[in-house]
Amino acid sequence: MVIPLQDQDVLPGRRECAALLHLLFILIVFAVIIIPVSASDSFNSSAQPSATGPAIVHIGVYVVDFSDFSVQQGTYSTNFYLNIDSDANVSLDDFELMNGHTTSIDTIINTPEEKNYRIFAVMTANPDLRLFPFDKHTLPILIEPKIYTERDMVFVIDENNTGLDSEANIPGWTITGMNALVTNKTYEAGEIPYSRAVFDYSIERDVESTILKFFLPISLIVIVSLASLLMKVSSRLGLNGSMFLAAVLIHWRIADDIPLVAYATFLDFFMIITYATLVMVLVSGILILKFTEDKNLHRVEQVNYWSIRIIPAVSISLYILLFLSLLL
Repeated sequence: MVIPLQDQDVLPGRRECAALLHLLFILIVFAVIIIPVSASDSFNSSAQPSATGPAIVHIGVYVVDFSDFSVQQGTYSTNFYLNIDSDANVSLDDFELMNGHTTSIDTIINTPEEKNYRIFAVMTANPDLRLFPFDKHTLPILIEPKIYTERDMVFVIDENNTGLDSEANIPGWTITGMNALVTNKTYEAGEIPYSRAVFDYSIERDVESTILKFFLPISLIVIVSLASLLMKVSSRLGLNGSMFLAAVLIHWRIADDIPLVAYATFLDFFMIITYATLVMVLVSGILILKFTEDKNLHRVEQVNYWSIRIIPAVSISLYILLFLSLLL
């Protein structure tokens, strides 16, 4: 059969149109499926650490001030600037304070490479009261990634954005220094550790307020009690009893400011020596009263003689040894 010339020209044109339609369909499928997937991968790669190695995050903390430090509760308030510098496009949502919670956050800088926040937070500390009331404490700020381990993210201290404001202070305390370092932390045996940024701030009680508040009242009681040894009359027993009661009340008031701990503090040892001194003075007064009633003046003289020479020497020696222990 012979196809007319006109039909021979139309058939190839239809074939070309069909081929163009198939090509157009393929391009549409590519645009609908492949391009969004690629865009999603590109977005995720900018928001997450690189798969080729851990993301390096430069982190800095500049503390403006401390307040409301409570030894009894082990808490304190602080406000600081947190600076984050990284190519991984991370934000504050990727991190958490391990020893506290934020109460207010203001964003200062928010770019893909750098973030800066003004943070107000309530933090917790672990007070060491062994030297109370000459105690020294560390106020830490601990920051970790929420989900990324050291395989995904590693901290580096940004020294240019880390520091402590010169006007920062805590009433009754002296800020003695700060330290910043990066360590790691694991929560289960065998797991990959998390990178942890640690910012420590050291404080200690003011020496003047410590002496005036804690030791001056007790020292006066001990001095009056020891001075009563010069009295040879039995009436000194009432004076010593009053001194002992006053020491107990002062000790109770001071100890009420600190939590119950499982170890003896410096104040406990100081009060043990104080109670021992007051008891020895009381016993000497009781003996003098007994021998006076028995009209045994010789025994009265002996008790008075040895009390004046032994009790002050033992008491002062124990106090000296106790305070020398602070230097060890």
